[in-house]
Amino acid sequence: MTEMATQPTDSLSDLAQLRVLARSQPLVVEPETRLRELLFRFSQNREDAAAIADPATRLPLGLIRLRELLHVLGDENADLDDPIAAHMTGAPLTLTADTPAHRARVMMAKRGVDQILLTEADGTLFGLVGHADLLGAPTIAAETLIATINRARDLDAMVIAADQVRRRGAERFQAGMGIESLCHWMSGLNDLIAMRVIELIEDEFELPPVPWCWLAFGSEGRLEQTFATDQDNGLLFVPPTPDATEDMRQAFLPFAQAVNRALHHCGFERCPGDIMAGNPDWCLSAAEWKRRFSDWLEVPEPEAVLHSSIFFDFRPIYGDGSPADQLRDWLSTNAHSHARFFHALASLNLESTPPIGWTGQFTFDRNRDFPHTIDLKLQGARYFMDAARLWALKEGVWATSTAERLRAVAHRQQRNPEELAAEIEAFHLIQRFRIHQQLQTRDRDAANRVDPDDLNELHRLMLKESFKQAKKIQSRIRQELVF
Repeated sequence: MTEMATQPTDSLSDLAQLRVLARSQPLVVEPETRLRELLFRFSQNREDAAAIADPATRLPLGLIRLRELLHVLGDENADLDDPIAAHMTGAPLTLTADTPAHRARVMMAKRGVDQILLTEADGTLFGLVGHADLLGAPTIAAETLIATINRARDLDAMVIAADQVRRRGAERFQAGMGIESLCHWMSGLNDLIAMRVIELIEDEFELPPVPWCWLAFGSEGRLEQTFATDQDNGLLFVPPTPDATEDMRQAFLPFAQAVNRALHHCGFERCPGDIMAGNPDWCLSAAEWKRRFSDWLEVPEPEAVLHSSIFFDFRPIYGDGSPADQLRDWLSTNAHSHARFFHALASLNLESTPPIGWTGQFTFDRNRDFPHTIDLKLQGARYFMDAARLWALKEGVWATSTAERLRAVAHRQQRNPEELAAEIEAFHLIQRFRIHQQLQTRDRDAANRVDPDDLNELHRLMLKESFKQAKKIQSRIRQELVF
């Protein structure tokens, strides 16, 4: 495997942090600001949007665009002395200022917005970035792929779009794109594919007029999809009354099953464990999802603990996401108090060890089909994924990806930055070896397996050091939960 330090030419701008592209002095006002004053400030600053922030904490509260303000003022009943808080867009799309530009482009396309508020790591307002700001850092590939997906009018067109995403992703990997950026890039575009597929299928069904959303679990939920991936998804709905739950489920199931078939047609394999929205077990009301998570927390049996590695990474990608957000908030608030659950999670992480012996040599499982190989997912990456999930739940942190969870927990615990950097670098290195292998084979059973003898001496050493970091993570878990 050749590790290149260079970046593909058209991805350089994709990797630029938003803080570099954002407006240096955005228009920021307090929620009590009158419409009259804001209109004057728009004319003076020549801005097309304003951020609304709490003056004491600098926490963002909302956003208003000039065109929205003019629309308000066009109403004959408009009062120029109204506070802007009465007309702003509350809870606007927000990203941290260190987010790469490519993720902002994808999020704008997903949400149908042209402005994003930027925050620092502590949540305080940094600034504002708009679609026009991103045009200053053009990228042909991302814009073209997004346009191809959005233009698709049938499933055959979606198959072509999905194949283009995978091909372009492979090119970026070969050119040396960073693993975290690559996985976010691919997961974001795969989100758009899933959303467009759902839109196309939705037109074929008369769905109940109730709030519902499509959930992504597992690697897609963590924004860590690689090239060998299957479907892990579910559906959440809010019935008008508890008695209507079963009728609602039966109404949604044919639609969900059609979406699962369409995604399979686009190259997203069916989940071997049938964790898909078309399965009645995972097409649930909001109350049923909450009860399911509560049962897993309170009675952490082996099956529940295994489910945690998939379901606790949920993320809404289509529909009304507010019920899923409420479930997330409830989970973040309540999970930390379930000591038995965390002990069970820790036990799962510690039941096996990374494949490196006390002599410093690789160790191997007894897989007869793939002798002298290491499963980089089950024997490598999962130690980092599971630990990050455990710590994030325990700390009440709801970050998305493994690296983001590790960073958020480290910030909360004030951990040594060098230790954190070593953990994240080790995880990303294992992910790079995984992706390289996936692009070399069409055998899905071999997609995550590598024979160390096929690596050069330097790469073998790097892989060993990554496994040593996994062992250090296990030692931390063992100490923290007193094993």
